[in-house]
Amino acid sequence: MDYRLQRQNINTEPFMTKPPQYNRKSIVMRTDKVYKCEIINIVELTHLEKLFHLKILNRTERRIFKFRPGQFVMLEVPGFGEVPISISSSSNNTEYIELCVRKAGRTTSVLHQAQKGAKLGIRGPFGTSFPMEEMMGSSILLIAGGLGLAPLRAPVYWVTEHRDKYKDVHVLYGAKDPEQMLFTYQYDEWKKVNNINLLTIVEKQGKGWDGRTGLITELFKEVSIKPDNTYAIVCGPPVMFNFVCNYLDGLGIPMNRMFVSLERRMHCGMGKCCRCMIGSTFTCVDGPVFDYWSVLNLKEAI
Repeated sequence: MDYRLQRQNINTEPFMTKPPQYNRKSIVMRTDKVYKCEIINIVELTHLEKLFHLKILNRTERRIFKFRPGQFVMLEVPGFGEVPISISSSSNNTEYIELCVRKAGRTTSVLHQAQKGAKLGIRGPFGTSFPMEEMMGSSILLIAGGLGLAPLRAPVYWVTEHRDKYKDVHVLYGAKDPEQMLFTYQYDEWKKVNNINLLTIVEKQGKGWDGRTGLITELFKEVSIKPDNTYAIVCGPPVMFNFVCNYLDGLGIPMNRMFVSLERRMHCGMGKCCRCMIGSTFTCVDGPVFDYWSVLNLKEAI
């Protein structure tokens, strides 16, 4: 029997009839756009962290700039470089964005010397976000360690602005000592105005501190959790993910309902430099937000 393959015309194949997509994801198509910004306010949070309020100078660009909780921007200090910084403000705030920056290197050290009126640039927003709509109708655990409260602040804003859409909301925050705690001026507002159960703890008891002392997992003993109707967002140093998420797993919360941010791996934000790669996964494009089940399947992610 004579078997013959049908002759093909490559020009009619589906992949040839559409414009080529050179980016791994369409979301990175806009990443080369630089928004010129001005520092309109600076809040000194600790001796290492400052909160910068940045206003996009062009009114039209200011209106079209949108982001979701969990995303980040590349912050450019002209002449000194750029760094990836998580957005710490409300996604509904169209007047300015807030970036919490720790002085940790050359670029951030120069930024900490800047005054109001200084001009900067931002690119983005980049990355995936926390699935806040998916969590509606459920209780939420928002867990942060140290600087992790900065990226967690955007989800807190989201929840407070849609408070009737969620059940119990718990914010658990731990720091090494009281002097390193961030956004302390907002704690009363979150508790009294927004009906959020805020619990804080420090590893080392400092001067004047009369609160809880120990590891952040100690706070779970004071929280009533219904595992079948609870989501968790965890932000902080990678070493924290293992013992916090494993503790939550022991309580019965499914791993695909725990979300972590690997934003500490960010570098260029576009998947070009490959410094954030975990196997074949580009953290800055496929992340930085992952569910914990996916993180466990990424070798050396944490």
